[in-house]
Amino acid sequence: MSGLLVSLQDAVVQGVLWGIMVLGVYITYKLLDIADLTVDGSFAMGGCVCAVMILNFHVDPWVSLGVAAAAGMAAGAVTGLLHTIFEIPAILAGILTQIGLWSINLRIMGGKSNVPLLKTDTIMSKFIAATGLSKQAAAMIIGIGIAIVMISFLYWFFGTEIGSAMRATGNNQAMIRAQGVNTNWTKLLALTISNGLVGLSGGLVCQSQKYADIGMGTGAIVIGLAAIVIGDVLMGKLRSFASKLISAVVGSVIYFVIRAMVLRMGMDANDMKLLSAAIVAVALCVPVMMNKWRIKKSYTEGGE
Repeated sequence: MSGLLVSLQDAVVQGVLWGIMVLGVYITYKLLDIADLTVDGSFAMGGCVCAVMILNFHVDPWVSLGVAAAAGMAAGAVTGLLHTIFEIPAILAGILTQIGLWSINLRIMGGKSNVPLLKTDTIMSKFIAATGLSKQAAAMIIGIGIAIVMISFLYWFFGTEIGSAMRATGNNQAMIRAQGVNTNWTKLLALTISNGLVGLSGGLVCQSQKYADIGMGTGAIVIGLAAIVIGDVLMGKLRSFASKLISAVVGSVIYFVIRAMVLRMGMDANDMKLLSAAIVAVALCVPVMMNKWRIKKSYTEGGE
């Protein structure tokens, strides 16, 4: 029982830290209707940059988080420029950036695939030293605090004129263009902010697990989509924009809790990517099939 509780606590911590990444995916997927595959590369980039800044340049861990977020924003801006200036389809632009980031991340880490931070101070270790809390409690408090700040910022930002224009771009591009808004600019800004959040999350996860790895972002987009879908199912009836942002982080926590429980039940860890893909596929297919069934039923009843 104690082992299960520890696993669940770790899952909640990971869910909160990855929840920052899910917020980034929410911006592109829900607001712009773009499945941005840059996420897999920018998440790892955030972790790699954060680790190298702390280990090699002895930069303060909090400052390193800011640099990780800036690196993620740069990656998102590249995808945005490929999509808006050169008119490359968004999904292909994300794939191109993601592939390029693999080599860039290796360069950042000096050709190594893994950079450990075992004997280096992180925001978690400093917080533990200051408060005496456990590693899990410290990571959870920091993660929840940053998540609240990011949700508050996004809620404020998307209520501004430019933020409202970004949301309108995803709903109806033709309409917002008729209002004189440059939709290329709103898409570029959305992709930049989105991957900034992803890079920040990568830096947080890196400092929590005390290492950065070239493959730490593999499958991040699928995790993000699964978390968004789970959050929609649990909190979909809530209509406010703030509740939708909160649902993204809640969905991330539930996803990692489900994953921890499934692993405790004996499922092979190598099958987790398949489980994530199945969750997303089922969640996306069921509403479509239900809608078709309703249309067919109403047509049949009307014919009678």
